[in-house]
Amino acid sequence: MIEAITEAVRDGDDRTIRRLLTRFAELATISDLYALRDTLDTALPPGAHGQR
Repeated sequence: MIEAITEAVRDGDDRTIRRLLTRFAELATISDLYALRDTLDTALPPGAHGQR
């Protein structure tokens, strides 16, 4: 699921991001949140954090 969220973020697919995050919220544990953060940090180009 984390890979799918990362890909949707990379593609800028807001509809899919919302759907996946909703599902992720239903299933997530604290360790999943840290894994998501780490995955997104490596997926975004430097300086792109917080930008749309």
